[in-house]
Amino acid sequence: MKTVIVTSHPYDGSFCHALMMSAKKGAEAHGQTVDVIDLEADHFDPVMHSADLIGFLKHKAQDAQAQDYIARLKDADHLILVFPIWWELMPAMMKGFIDKVIFPGETFTYTKNGTGMISQLPKLQSTTIMTTMNTPRSVYRWLYGDAIQRALIRGTFKKMGLQNVKWLSCNMVKKSSDSKRTKWLRAAEKAGAAIA
Repeated sequence: MKTVIVTSHPYDGSFCHALMMSAKKGAEAHGQTVDVIDLEADHFDPVMHSADLIGFLKHKAQDAQAQDYIARLKDADHLILVFPIWWELMPAMMKGFIDKVIFPGETFTYTKNGTGMISQLPKLQSTTIMTTMNTPRSVYRWLYGDAIQRALIRGTFKKMGLQNVKWLSCNMVKKSSDSKRTKWLRAAEKAGAAIA
């Protein structure tokens, strides 16, 4: 079994980094091969350039780094995304990953009538999203409409046909207690091991 972890945070001392390491630890402890895609370390270019847009129309990714990521995702049984929520949304680096890797003809295709989508990640059994933020959970849900739930989970992953999509939301991280952080890290380790 192979787990691919995609992470985006500019600071190695962040709680996002700790979550990523816990997920990696959990996966490896259960005999999984782990492939970490660190968008910051890779100096990934998140911008959709004109060539990428033409490629989108032709259903063929143009960016060499995106092509590499696509190949790695196609080999994944479990996908984990780890990132902070800034201004209620994902950072530009992670948004660029979605734009350039969740790509027609590569990771999904359209149904015959063109209104639906079908995943082209046949090995992928589950997807876990891990986020950090300093907004209270109830405020994020009721005031900001659970933006990640709407845009990424439902509007991207479920729309393209992925099953078993879960979200570990770590809220009010700056004010959280050590015991709360330990609980989140254990949940990340469990998610890395793909334990329900």
